[in-house]
Amino acid sequence: MTETKAWSAKDFADLLGQNGVFVVGEANSFALGRVMFDEAELLTIVTDPAHQKRGSGMRTLAAFHEKAQRLGAATAFLEVSVENSAATALYRRAGWQETGKRKAYYHLQDGSVVDALVMSRSLAD
Repeated sequence: MTETKAWSAKDFADLLGQNGVFVVGEANSFALGRVMFDEAELLTIVTDPAHQKRGSGMRTLAAFHEKAQRLGAATAFLEVSVENSAATALYRRAGWQETGKRKAYYHLQDGSVVDALVMSRSLAD
C-alpha cells in the first residue's frame, strides 16, 4: 500500500469549506468529493480496515455517484496509486475505467514517488 502523508483535520475542514465539496458515507466508510460544473472528483474514500471486504466501500462509492449526479455532475474522475490494487479493483467493479496515468504523482514519506492511475466513470447510469 502507498504510504503518503495522512490528511489532517485541518485539510478536511479546509476542503469542506469550499463550494461544491461534499461528504457521504456510513459509520465505517466515507467519501469526500467535489463537483465543478458537470464533473465530479472523488478526493478520497476511506473504509475502516475492520470492515473492508463487507460492502461498505461499494455502498459509499455508490453514495458518492448518486450525490455527485444530484449536484449536476455527468462524469466523475479520480487518481489512485498504481500500487493500490484493492482500491483499483473496487473502482473497476463499480464501472470506473482507466483513462490515463500521472507519472510520479504521489510523493511517499521515504522520498520515493509512485505513479497514479487516472480513472473516470459516467454518472448517467
